[in-house]
Amino acid sequence: MAERSNLTSRAIPSITLCFPSSPAPTPSDLHDANGDTNLAIERFRVSEVAVVAGGAGDLSAASSKALLEHGLQELAIFDAATEDIAKPVIFQLSSDFPFAKITFTKVDITDADAHAMQHSIDSWRRTLEVNTTGSLIIAQAVAKTMAEAKTGGSIARVASILGIWVNFPQLQAGYNASKAAVIMMKNSLAVEWDRYGITVNTISPGYVNTILNEGEGLDEAKKIWLARNPMGRIGEREELCGAVVPLARRAGSHITGADIVVDDGQSLL
Repeated sequence: MAERSNLTSRAIPSITLCFPSSPAPTPSDLHDANGDTNLAIERFRVSEVAVVAGGAGDLSAASSKALLEHGLQELAIFDAATEDIAKPVIFQLSSDFPFAKITFTKVDITDADAHAMQHSIDSWRRTLEVNTTGSLIIAQAVAKTMAEAKTGGSIARVASILGIWVNFPQLQAGYNASKAAVIMMKNSLAVEWDRYGITVNTISPGYVNTILNEGEGLDEAKKIWLARNPMGRIGEREELCGAVVPLARRAGSHITGADIVVDDGQSLL
């Protein structure tokens, strides 16, 4: 730690923005999709490489499927789960999309305790370490590769409406704080990395039908969630794909620093 006497002479890092003389790269095929007359389809075609962190989980698996449906050629799945647990997801995706190269790497980046209903310091630290610090680490690794290759690219992280407003009735201060940090981190990285042609966005789901929301123990909580939801239902995991796909391809190439809320309007109340 620096001595207090040295603080007055320190130099702080500064952000370098793109100026008109050196703008960030524009997608080369944005206006003319290589002669293809069906521009609407081409704007949503995903034909490069994608890394999906937490890819063995319900939401990430649905996102992976959506990207493959739109032409993704190479998919790298990162997950804290063992290969045995991830194997059914990979097998299903490989069977449905035999043209694609799908790989799995065990990475400690997901948070198995995100739904914990207690405020223990260990749980708090673990949640922030995984959801926030882990999110930064993987974003840095991907952005460095994109910047060095000078290809630009898209980074989209899953935040939550619980990073915007306090959930009820469960106690999840650590989870809420970690997702709020992910949203703010997105704002900062979007500004810092825009000059490399890298867009950074978040998707904030509401309550979604995943394994984390299953079981009789959550029945009473679900009644309260639904009572505060204008549509009166929990979302399906596939309904997040409408936000995932545009951010991954040219249709969303000018969207950065945005948080796309997908929650059936629950955060409006």
